[in-house]
Amino acid sequence: MAFDKDLFLYDLAIVSIMKNEAHYVKEWLDYHIAAGADHFFIYDNDSPDNLKEVLQPYIDAGTVTYIFYPGNQMQMPAFNDALQKYKFFCRYMAFVDGDEYIFPQENKSIVEITDEILENIPAAGGLVMNWMMYGSNNLETADYSKGVLERFTRRAENLKDTMKTIANPRKVDYLFTPHYMVYFDDIFQVDETSLKFLKPVDYKISDKIIMNHYKMKSREEFAAKKINGSKDAVYGKEYYYAAENFTHDADNDVFDDSILKYFEKRRGEVLRQIDNEKIANALIKNLYPIFIKNVPIKIFQDKMETFLTCRKVAEYLREKFFDKDAANFFEAAALKAIYKSFFTNLTLADIKLLLSELPNILPLNYPEIENIRDALLKLLPQVRNSVQTSIDKPEKIRGWKNFTEYDYFIRMLQTFDNYQHKI
Repeated sequence: MAFDKDLFLYDLAIVSIMKNEAHYVKEWLDYHIAAGADHFFIYDNDSPDNLKEVLQPYIDAGTVTYIFYPGNQMQMPAFNDALQKYKFFCRYMAFVDGDEYIFPQENKSIVEITDEILENIPAAGGLVMNWMMYGSNNLETADYSKGVLERFTRRAENLKDTMKTIANPRKVDYLFTPHYMVYFDDIFQVDETSLKFLKPVDYKISDKIIMNHYKMKSREEFAAKKINGSKDAVYGKEYYYAAENFTHDADNDVFDDSILKYFEKRRGEVLRQIDNEKIANALIKNLYPIFIKNVPIKIFQDKMETFLTCRKVAEYLREKFFDKDAANFFEAAALKAIYKSFFTNLTLADIKLLLSELPNILPLNYPEIENIRDALLKLLPQVRNSVQTSIDKPEKIRGWKNFTEYDYFIRMLQTFDNYQHKI
């Protein structure tokens, strides 16, 4: 089912956690803006360089949301934090490092290509992209007067099987690793051929979209990563930038400056701006069934994601830009629509998405909250079974412990059990 694109603040937001990327972040931002991203959530992992100073014009323009995020091994906490806080604001989210560039293989935007692949596959939660590794170009020293894309034009002959994802964040349960998302039940990711992604079998150049990865750079730049921290705080890998891991022998096989040419063609693309009036009109269009008497319940079928998005966007408009009474009206209507959705055939993905948002919904002071609580009680057996099935899968236990999702579900179930005993 087609989702209303006008509901979202952003078509494509990119999430990244960065440390010591001040030399590179302006080019990285400008490139991805040209390629179609319209917002960035940048987590600063206590950078000792002037990263925030370089970001400041983008922060002031509203293009970057800056989050100071110190600590060790913070990549996955940052990615999961962004997923939970911002998933209803972004039609798509991509989780990308500062040395990675999403590269459409046609003169189209990232969003255009993602739409072409995903919009006719309702159960697809994400589009995977394989890495193309770029080498050192045999450079020993850094020339920061030139960009990464201009200096490093030699790559490996074939794609790697390592992947990154552009996702519908409302279909993602949590990120297990930077390369692997755990989707809600019955949701899966696809490759660019629209086939359910299992394992790449042919590492040829992609026809539609890849991820260029510039890890190596020059010897001087590679060594600087080690100097700035003996243990990489973002990834927590002790020897990720050890001197013995630098080589001129890898990933310098083929000359390829096609991403630079793509960037030059698309420079000057206008950044999509938040349109409050368009968002308000989208809220009216999607919530209108609430105001029609005797509307058939089937109108609310397959709309839980839409109504949860409506509620979150109404909340945002109230806090940021909008008439508070109007925003409260929209939020109340969205809560009524969420309640109506309980009387349709909810999928487990619908239920889990709702559960993930409950901490933000249950404290609200609307009459509809009591109805939602009562309806949720009836879902307890189904939810309990879903949780038990999930924790019985060993590959999920580590991710759940890292993100405390398991604890969250257990607390939620206990809350509802206690509530049920009181009535």
